[in-house]
Amino acid sequence: MRNARAIFGILALTLASTSCLRQKTQARVFIPPPARPAAKVPQEPPPLPEPPQIAADQAAPPSLPEMTPGAFGEIPEAPKRVPRRPAQHIDTPKPVIAPAAPEPAAPPKLAQMFTPEEFRQNTRTLEESLERVARALAIVEGKSLTPDQREIVERIRTFRKQAEQARDEDLLTAVSLAKRADLLAKDLLERLP
Repeated sequence: MRNARAIFGILALTLASTSCLRQKTQARVFIPPPARPAAKVPQEPPPLPEPPQIAADQAAPPSLPEMTPGAFGEIPEAPKRVPRRPAQHIDTPKPVIAPAAPEPAAPPKLAQMFTPEEFRQNTRTLEESLERVARALAIVEGKSLTPDQREIVERIRTFRKQAEQARDEDLLTAVSLAKRADLLAKDLLERLP
């Protein structure tokens, strides 16, 4: 209760000491700036200078031929209309249907080129990783797992499946996926009791 009184007292002193309450607001009166004198405009425009004298050509204009009916000669008559003949029916040969062209071969796929030794090494790494993953999954099958551990097992299975699918198309990707599955399986086995 004492704290409430102290806070109320501080609040009252703060409001009493603010300068906002002591000031009296005065209305400001707008005083327009003094008017500028208008610029003087002359009543009459200034006189223009005299135009220059140009000598006119006194020669007669060229004469035109007279426009009489016989001045241009005879006008030819319009050509006579020739009646149209009906069009003759022409037998057009039926179009020959060409045999269907074979579909173009699929463009070659870009793939990593390996030396025989690199190919054997990558294949061996892939096989070893997949074997360790299979053994780890067999060990985990019989155990009761937490939801997080079951999620890790599903990830391991997904990586293993993707590695097996990528084996023929992209050996490096397959090796990478198998190594990921192997590391997850190793980590999972270390955490199990």
